Amino acid sequence: MTTPRTFPHAMLREIYEQPSALAETLAAFTDASGLRDDAFLAARHSLAGQHSMLIAASGSSRHAGIVGKFLFEELANLPTDVEYASEYIYRTTHTPSARCVLVISQSGETADTLEALREARLRDAATIAITNHATSTMAKLADCSLTTRAGIEKAVPATKSFTTQLLVLHLLALFAARARGRLTNAAVNTRLEHLHTLPEQVTRWLPIWESEVDSIAGALSSAETFLYLGRSIHFPIANEGALKLKESAYVQAEAYPSGELKHGPAALLSENVPLIALATRDPLSPDSLFRYEKTVNLIRDMKAQGAEILAVATEGDTIIPTLARNTIFVPACPEHIAPIFEVMPLQMFAYFTAIRRGIDVDSPRNLVKAVTRE
Repeated sequence: MTTPRTFPHAMLREIYEQPSALAETLAAFTDASGLRDDAFLAARHSLAGQHSMLIAASGSSRHAGIVGKFLFEELANLPTDVEYASEYIYRTTHTPSARCVLVISQSGETADTLEALREARLRDAATIAITNHATSTMAKLADCSLTTRAGIEKAVPATKSFTTQLLVLHLLALFAARARGRLTNAAVNTRLEHLHTLPEQVTRWLPIWESEVDSIAGALSSAETFLYLGRSIHFPIANEGALKLKESAYVQAEAYPSGELKHGPAALLSENVPLIALATRDPLSPDSLFRYEKTVNLIRDMKAQGAEILAVATEGDTIIPTLARNTIFVPACPEHIAPIFEVMPLQMFAYFTAIRRGIDVDSPRNLVKAVTRE
């Protein structure tokens, strides 16, 4: 009988709880026949007849929302904007506004996001809430509540709550795509088959990432600033990686769309300012391959300039490892699923960097969080 592992910190334990959190979330919204209609009944009413959507969220939840923007637009052809929840209430009522507002919050009690939800209701928008707490204030106020199944998350840095948000957004986008006639039921079910492999794949890869990232974090422990790069749906994951490093390890980190590096930020590059580049690819997606080729060219140019590069690449890639000093591989998968895999080694990197700096990674200074309870 295997002895259960004892984790030194809640953050690392919660990173390892992601397979079960993803599995439980999938079970809540899907069954053997596909998407569960009863789980999306209220969402159907909120999305009916909508021509656009606005997502309001803060911090990690906002980064999840930006991933959601790509999913809603590319899968369901539903134009979507993402707003800082703290800014939404200051938007004049005379500007065009979406008739459907989706708010995202781990606790369902985030003050800025709750205020945005109340404002959306005042503006007669249909509202959807994605939270990890089925009886939270947001879940009760919104017309539709979709609950992630991350369980209690005690560490301040979001890990399993973030990846389950990504999963619920993906499932909602698939539901919207089917309802809007953009994807057939068969096409949706094919995509669900890929999503259902997530728990098993993550379980297999977590120990690999832990071993590799621990070593890489040690090699980069003297860095003063990190620049994270990503394109398209991967850019919000670069943002999330940078946020994790800032809040966990107190290290300055900024994220940019990869193509923006040469428009100023490249001046910062030195041996103490490494690049962390998301360079995954989906060989079945022409758009993904196009972005990948552009990223390869950028990394090649940065290597020629002497940049210290850590890349996240798709398993089997033989080009990226020749250009980056360190490469972390993630499983091959469809483009829209890659963000869930990509963020996990970035979570690990923030964790191990914090540990090396002697930081209480579960309770970073100046930050508080409402702990969810079921």
